[in-house]
Amino acid sequence: MRGFWTALTGRRLFPLRLPPRPPGPRLSSGPAAAEAGALERAMDELLRRAVPATPAYELREKTPAPAEGQCADFVSFYGGLAEAAERAELLSRLARGFGVDHGQVAEQSAGVLQLRQQPREAAVLLQAEDRLRYALVPRYRGLFHHISKLDGGVRFLVRLRADLLEAQALKLVEGPHVREMNGVLKGMLSEWFSSGFLSLERVTWHSPCEVLQKISESEAVHPVKNWMDMKRRVGPYRRCYFFSHCASPEEPLVVLHVALTNRISSNIQAIVKECPPSETEEGSQISAAIFYSISLTQPGLQGVELGTFLVKRVLKELQREFPHLGTFSSLSPIPGFTKWLLGLLNSQAKEHGRSELLTDSECKEISEILGGPVNETLKVSLSSSEWVKSEKLVRVLQAPLMRLCAWYLYGEKHRGYALNPVANFHLQNGAVLWRLNWLADTSLKGITGSCGLMVNYRYYLEETAANSTSYLCAKNIKASEQVLSLVAQFHKNSKL
Repeated sequence: MRGFWTALTGRRLFPLRLPPRPPGPRLSSGPAAAEAGALERAMDELLRRAVPATPAYELREKTPAPAEGQCADFVSFYGGLAEAAERAELLSRLARGFGVDHGQVAEQSAGVLQLRQQPREAAVLLQAEDRLRYALVPRYRGLFHHISKLDGGVRFLVRLRADLLEAQALKLVEGPHVREMNGVLKGMLSEWFSSGFLSLERVTWHSPCEVLQKISESEAVHPVKNWMDMKRRVGPYRRCYFFSHCASPEEPLVVLHVALTNRISSNIQAIVKECPPSETEEGSQISAAIFYSISLTQPGLQGVELGTFLVKRVLKELQREFPHLGTFSSLSPIPGFTKWLLGLLNSQAKEHGRSELLTDSECKEISEILGGPVNETLKVSLSSSEWVKSEKLVRVLQAPLMRLCAWYLYGEKHRGYALNPVANFHLQNGAVLWRLNWLADTSLKGITGSCGLMVNYRYYLEETAANSTSYLCAKNIKASEQVLSLVAQFHKNSKL
């Protein structure tokens, strides 16, 4: 570990900025096919030269590291690829051609099985198992390992993984080899960015301008409009924290915004727009801490548990600063709810010719207000933000949208866990699905993304460990009476 720590802290992870990618050839057919073929041959030659061969097991600790120039060539070549398709092609070739030697894996597996059937000393079996583990390490892991030792190398790998995730999302690369390489790289980044290497830093109006600028630009949940807006978010009755890596201080990796209030907030505009009660904080006015925004600044670190670590550290920090503080909650968006709802309306219209999400009386009232068939007119209305201007429509939609949203958060699952990513994050942390809030975010993004609804995930500190274990192991969601009542109303009045 000491060697790892020395190597990690002895290089700059993030200050290095790769040069802008110049225009380059696209991988295509037609007139550019010959040029694309030349690029592909250059990729193959680069990979043969840059990816270190796997030493024999007996020589694994005696083989010298590859020349630094080999890894630098890969970094330089990759940085010069201008098109996403070109970068995706290089990564695909790396994943397919330089993974695990399956012949070696089969041979070592057979050896382990044979030894298990024969009475041998434990040391012999353990060495055979170690040989098998060694054979299961893909070749490209060696390339990533040596790149990480370059000045700015870890930053490059974070960017490379961001490109890989984007290529997967765009279907530029697919298949098990690419997924496996993504998993290997994610595992390596998780080690380099584990909590022991992270520093918690608080942002104030007196923080360096560069830090304030980065925090402003990275805010993905509730965009910062101007410097006065930013000043409010780091001023009285507000806290802003971020994690930086010990080798690169003041470089935010993940940012958390907190409002210090006298109750659990039910409306985001009251937090991000209204001025605090005074310029001087009074402890007697603070009885709740509301986590209202958490943003990852590095897409390549997606899936690395930075957010979970940050929430836990901030909880402890707030308890130290305000020993009397006992109420902790989020005020969270519900991304994907409107999209999910519109998809249901569309599918039910095709299958049943009418919506079974609404009661007959709700359908009648909505139809009268919108002046047409419920499914079609409601889909059009919910696709924009105009519907909130109609008091009648807002009143009629409150009950059905509240119960549908409760079911979306509580009942819609992906592999047994909450489908909604924000819900899944807080539930993994041990929070309780505590309260749905009607018209809690009346911004354009809030109305179009989640019909204006927001949710509080409440952290009962004495219960978070048990709740987290129950969710992760048994897939149980701890919810409040309000949420469970809404879910019961869903079962009574709506059909999927």
